[in-house]
Amino acid sequence: MNSSYDVAIVGAGIVGLGAAYAAVRRGQRVIVIDRSAEPHGATIRNFGHLCIGAQTGQARRYGDKARGLWLTLAREAGFWLRESGTLVVARHEDELALLSAAAESGGIDVLSAAETEERIPLAPGVAIGGAHIRTDLQTDPRTAAAAIRRYLAERGVEFLLRTSVGSVSEGEVVTSRGTITAGLVVVAVNHDIDQLLPDLAEAAGVQRCGLDMLRVRTDLRSPLDAPLLTGWSLTRYGRFAELPEVVAVRERLHAERPDLAALDLNQMYTQLPDGTLIVGDTHVRGGSIEPFQPEGAGDLLLTEAETLFGSPMQVIERWQGVYASAPEDFLVDITTPGIAVLTATTGIGMTTGLGLAETTLAPLLPALATA
Repeated sequence: MNSSYDVAIVGAGIVGLGAAYAAVRRGQRVIVIDRSAEPHGATIRNFGHLCIGAQTGQARRYGDKARGLWLTLAREAGFWLRESGTLVVARHEDELALLSAAAESGGIDVLSAAETEERIPLAPGVAIGGAHIRTDLQTDPRTAAAAIRRYLAERGVEFLLRTSVGSVSEGEVVTSRGTITAGLVVVAVNHDIDQLLPDLAEAAGVQRCGLDMLRVRTDLRSPLDAPLLTGWSLTRYGRFAELPEVVAVRERLHAERPDLAALDLNQMYTQLPDGTLIVGDTHVRGGSIEPFQPEGAGDLLLTEAETLFGSPMQVIERWQGVYASAPEDFLVDITTPGIAVLTATTGIGMTTGLGLAETTLAPLLPALATA
């Protein structure tokens, strides 16, 4: 380890990796500091679903910017990514009405019941229609982050792992292995922002969101060739949740299934290249998240998946994800000279993180050499 760099980045999750990519492309000498030896946080504990077309506002702008970066990194770093779009199943007329309303602004194709059943391996009679969101991507989070890190290292980014950070200040990062100086310090530690910069985290209302997820082995009648959302998902994502048609969907779902509403369910699925299916997910928020996963939540996730696809499922893994949550979707703070704090404070870090880093840091870094 040297002691002086152009850019020092605290956190090796997707936002930190995006910051390193933005800096190294501009010829900067970059170090990334992380307390872990391998990626193990929210960057790998997710669906690998880059849900760009369901966002609005700043999230959509970051997502659109991230899309091109994901495509470039997949090609150059050599990890699996597909331009799959996202599929949505509608099981009630109010869900179909919501999809139709969202489609009016473009980028979404509404599907008939027959088209939905042809494209999605559902149980017979489940769908009354559906939709395809064109812009979205899918990757394998377990391999993508590691591949990006290897690629950045090949381009000269230094990684200081198994190293804790005690404090950051203008031009300086104090670590358990010594002090590093840098022209720009980027803090990208997600929910641990409350450990490093507690006053900032408290002012922004940052807390933790914990979720339960499963990976299952199942025999679907055909591959699931894109991430799949349901009506429960539509109530969460901005493009749908901002429309007046969402009210009927939310009220009906909560009245019909208060047990699932109590889990704050996002019923969605992705299939990995090995054929296994990621099933999820539940949500609970607080200053800290208990590590104990209630078996009842997993049972409900499994039952709903088997009902939707009409196929028995064998659980092969369970895990708990944790990410930062706050009233606003992003915490971006560049008010302290020489320090940029970047956090996705909702569950769309993989979708937006690369764009968040690129968009925020571009004005703070030299122009691209190719510009």
